[in-house]
Amino acid sequence: MGTVTISKKNKGIAWAGLYWQYFEDLDKISAANTPLKLSKKLFLKVNSDTGKELIEITDNSQLKVGDLITVRIELSSDRNMEFIHMKDMRAAGLEPINVISSYKYQDNLSYYESTKDAATNFFFDYLPKGVFVFEYDLRVNNAGSFSNGITTIESMYAPEVY
Repeated sequence: MGTVTISKKNKGIAWAGLYWQYFEDLDKISAANTPLKLSKKLFLKVNSDTGKELIEITDNSQLKVGDLITVRIELSSDRNMEFIHMKDMRAAGLEPINVISSYKYQDNLSYYESTKDAATNFFFDYLPKGVFVFEYDLRVNNAGSFSNGITTIESMYAPEVY
């Protein structure tokens, strides 16, 4: 995409940082060699004869206003980490069921979940090595065709590291 050259002419310690920002189609973005891996799936929650059932939503799924959707995010970490922020953006036609921000504890993991207008944020003071699953519900509030939001995760104080 381009060439950048950084040089230092005099003696002594120097610090530098380079950020290259550009636009790309979402389906072409991937993170290969990172200690954190994310997987996100959406499920339609329906009542059946045996109780509540989750049906995976695909590109050709037909949703109606009022349908209940369960978001399932699987987070995998290959090492212990501190001060991590995961942001799960949602489609414009969906509204969260739980709008109260609070500390939560599950699977030996403590985190703060904060619901905002366009995303749900997860803040981890300490993220141990392992696989963790997060689920929350959304309600379809508008008819139409919407693109699902992306989920990102990064170190809060050094986003260039992870």
